[in-house]
Amino acid sequence: MASPIPFAPASTAWAGADGAAATAAAVAAGRTVLVAGASGLVGRAILQGLLADSSVAAVHSLGRRKLPLEHSKLTQHVVDFKTGPFDGRRTGFFPSLPAVDEAFLALGTTIKVAGSQDAFRAVDHDANLAVASAVRAQGTQRLGLVSAMGADPHRGSSTTASRANWNRR
Repeated sequence: MASPIPFAPASTAWAGADGAAATAAAVAAGRTVLVAGASGLVGRAILQGLLADSSVAAVHSLGRRKLPLEHSKLTQHVVDFKTGPFDGRRTGFFPSLPAVDEAFLALGTTIKVAGSQDAFRAVDHDANLAVASAVRAQGTQRLGLVSAMGADPHRGSSTTASRANWNRR
């Protein structure tokens, strides 16, 4: 099934990176992309779009469990995010990941599923930060982070406050 969502290379280059040159080179060679959180609603849509995109040579998914999906472009990496620590400096936490041109971060949960504010933050903030740090250390030039519409650090919702804090980085 073709994705109804048009996909283009991730739009945010790391500070100091030549985003246009990096994107052009990646497309010419066939982009290698990582999706963290591909079992969720948004992550699954991102994954499907990337697998259907002819400019993408390989897709690596990173999640807590194997997806019920087989595809010639897809390599799945199962990670126990609970074994942290996710302080943003432990870039060796994902040693088996290959270098990728782009990464999409769609890791997230709810307070109800997580069970506590600390457990929620461990997924929604800390795990995303750990993956972002790891792919950046490996030379990834472009990153897309799933946020939330209306994200505001002063709202009562932990989800929107957490996402708003990401948006300020």
